[in-house]
Amino acid sequence: MSKRICVFGDSITWGAFDDERGGWTTRLKIYIESIYSRKYSIYNFGVDGDTTKLLFQRLNKKLQSICPKIVIIAEGINDSLFYQNIQENYIDINDFKNNLTKILTVIKKFTPKVIFIGLTKVEEFKVNPFLGSETGKCYDNENIKKYDLAIKNFCKENNLPFIEMFDLLKDEDLEDGLHPNAQGHEKMFQRVKDFLVENKII
Repeated sequence: MSKRICVFGDSITWGAFDDERGGWTTRLKIYIESIYSRKYSIYNFGVDGDTTKLLFQRLNKKLQSICPKIVIIAEGINDSLFYQNIQENYIDINDFKNNLTKILTVIKKFTPKVIFIGLTKVEEFKVNPFLGSETGKCYDNENIKKYDLAIKNFCKENNLPFIEMFDLLKDEDLEDGLHPNAQGHEKMFQRVKDFLVENKII
């Protein structure tokens, strides 16, 4: 039976705005399943608007149905969403850190092989704030970096692999200021693929 790899995340993981090959996760699936034949199967559980809170609520049921060998988590950018009118993030940073711990606890019931993927930058001109937002809803790189660092430190504390993404994408790699275009998804795929191969995870 093939080794199952589950990828959890948001619309970036799902593959939004990659009209060529369906996103970095799908590109990874095509690569791994072509190179390694039937050795691996990849499941894309990216959900539009996903947060660590929402992931925790559905995670156990999903993992029970799949029984994965490897789990990849690409969450956090929606948690970092900032509301300028009340000066609060969508998911408070301390709640975010607690959610990471709860997510890891669930995953470890099924597999010790967990990889976290860092957050990508945004083009602030387009998303800080969103046009017409009455709450000043925005994504900004200062907040994203704070949540990215929380993931990085969490991985260090728990001896988990962390794939850096914050330095990867440029403005021209983004479709709408937030989501990567096909070129951006290709860059993300290449970085994840190289990490998995170089660290002998696949």
